[in-house]
Amino acid sequence: MTTITSIISTVTAAFLGSFVEVVEAFTIVLAVGVTQSWRPAFIGMGLALFVLAVLVLVFGPLLGLIPIDIMQFVIGTLLILFGLRWLRKAILRASGFIDLHDEERAFAEETDSLRRQADIRRANFLAGIAAFKAVLLEGVEVVFIVIATGARPGMLGYASLGALAACLLVLLTGLLVHKPLSTVPENTLKLVVGVMLSAFGIFWVGEGIGTVWPGADLSLLPIFGVLALFSLAAVKMLRRYYNAHMEPAQ
Repeated sequence: MTTITSIISTVTAAFLGSFVEVVEAFTIVLAVGVTQSWRPAFIGMGLALFVLAVLVLVFGPLLGLIPIDIMQFVIGTLLILFGLRWLRKAILRASGFIDLHDEERAFAEETDSLRRQADIRRANFLAGIAAFKAVLLEGVEVVFIVIATGARPGMLGYASLGALAACLLVLLTGLLVHKPLSTVPENTLKLVVGVMLSAFGIFWVGEGIGTVWPGADLSLLPIFGVLALFSLAAVKMLRRYYNAHMEPAQ
């Protein structure tokens, strides 16, 4: 059953998850355009989007052949693994064990690498490949997020709208400022997305094995709340441990 809760949660999860991935891809494309030229940047990005479109057109219809309970169980399991991976890294970054992801630094590193290749005869080709790989790899994750968050019948369109909104927002903002979106609190977003994807995963696995959730889609909220509280507690505990044992040794 389609409810306002399921629509809002689906659009939000797809938007936030896609936003993070698109920011990372855009950083590379922007570095290619600024350092080399916009032609290989747009060609690489266009080819990657074409490959992604083909993958969606080929494999999308196959999803309809899979029984919904099996699909929800499989996608739910993958979502839990995918979400927990994001959550683990976000918690470790927030507590100090891993350096925070810095789009400004990533942009500078990619720009420096491209400048070193500027004198190579195939510089435009290599720059285009860099843009192609970035968009394709991050795009595959966006497609997975859309399919996973829109696993329930009737939700795929809403998940797609969330992802499309994220793509347009990043592209329009990036093209206007011509800078990497380094002011975006990416680690916070990743922590939130990790919690949301894990919550969706638990919900889908439950539905896949026949669990009747109290309140139907509303049960996503307490699942999300429990995971969020656990994550914040883990960050606090690990940060305390890091401050007590790691910093004096530096």
